[in-house]
Amino acid sequence: MKRRACLLAGLAAMSSSPAWSADIDQGRDIQWPELRLLDGATLAPASWRGQPAMVVVWATYCPFCKRHNAHVDKLARQMRGQPLRILGLATDSDEAAVRRYMSANNYQFPVALDNGGLRAQLTPRRAIPMTCTIDRQGRLIQAIAGEMLEEDVMDLANKLTLRAA
Repeated sequence: MKRRACLLAGLAAMSSSPAWSADIDQGRDIQWPELRLLDGATLAPASWRGQPAMVVVWATYCPFCKRHNAHVDKLARQMRGQPLRILGLATDSDEAAVRRYMSANNYQFPVALDNGGLRAQLTPRRAIPMTCTIDRQGRLIQAIAGEMLEEDVMDLANKLTLRAA
């Protein structure tokens, strides 16, 4: 079933349908849970205030996610020190497998394991990868299913930071 969701995400990414975010509650306030990152750091709910965020839901077994995560990692490296919070939310339950995946791909963006709480607030859809954007007031802007091109990831981040200004 996981591989089916990954395949569906890839098909959604190739679709020309403009209804990427049709089933989400745009403008809804996100209630950030406390999150423990793979590196052991904790993100408190208050740490999200005042800055836009991009949360990417993914899994280690998904080839679309691997390509998408390369773009997310490049973005995270370029945006260090900028007013944009980037978070990977891995759907895997095996933390060691996620650590191995991050190390094998030399990804450095912050990652937490999905405990269900945050993902459920962002979107009811189960497709991966899923890129969700949140404005600096903590309101959900959109949830985009499927792999994105590098230019699209960068453009999305630019729009978020411009919106925050």
